[in-house]
Amino acid sequence: ISGGGFTFDGRFHAVAPNVPGEAFPIHGDSFQKPWRLARRTDTEAELVLDEGAIGPYRYAATVTYALRDGALEARLTVENRAGMRLPYGLGFHPWFPRGDTTLLEAKARRVWLEDERHLPVGVVPVSERPAWDFSRSIPLPWDWVNNAFDGWNRRASIAQLEEGIGVTLTASPELGVYILYSPSSDADFFCFEPVSHPVDAHHGEGLTVLEDGQTMSAAMRLDWAVAG
Repeated sequence: ISGGGFTFDGRFHAVAPNVPGEAFPIHGDSFQKPWRLARRTDTEAELVLDEGAIGPYRYAATVTYALRDGALEARLTVENRAGMRLPYGLGFHPWFPRGDTTLLEAKARRVWLEDERHLPVGVVPVSERPAWDFSRSIPLPWDWVNNAFDGWNRRASIAQLEEGIGVTLTASPELGVYILYSPSSDADFFCFEPVSHPVDAHHGEGLTVLEDGQTMSAAMRLDWAVAG
C-alpha cells in the first residue's frame, strides 16, 4: 500500500510499513500474528486469528487446511471487525522449489508492470512479454519477475521434471489475479500467489468492500501427479 495509507469513503487511513527494509506495508499482518488451533482431525486443521490489526483494519480470520482425495485444500475467511466498512482482499502465498527443469503453465491475458519501488505502472497484454507468456508450459525466466497477472482461468500447473512431480493449483473465483515472484535462476524457489487483487489495489482496483461484521472467503486446491 503506497502513499502512507489510502483514502476510502472520504477519509484517509494511515498504514505504516510492517516489514523491516520495506518502504510500504506488504502482505497485511496475518503472517506476523500467532494463530490458534481451533480444530483438528487426522486430515484437517482449522486455525483462527482473533485479533488482526493493521492500519484501520480490525478483523478476525480463519484458515482451514484439509487433505482430501490426495489433494491439499485451503480455505481462508476474513471478518471485518473495524466498526466501519473497509475494502478487503485475500490471497495465498505458496512457495515452490525451483530447479533447472521446473516448468510453469498459467494462462493469463494481461500482466502488470512494476517500477523500482515494486508498484504497478501500467498493464500490457501478456503477448507483449513472451518470456512471461505461460499459456503453455515453459521454464521460468532467468531474471527478476515480481508481477501480477490477470485474466487467468484460476488454474496453474507446475512440473518438476527432475523429480517427476506435477502440481496443479486451482483457485476459487474470488482469486482473479496471480502474482509470480521469481527472483532469478540462481534462486532455488519461486512463489505463485493466487490473490484477489493486483499490487497497491487500495489505490487502484480489485478489493471488496465489507460492512462491519461482513465476511469474505477464498480457497485454493493443490493436486499432484506424476510428471514426465
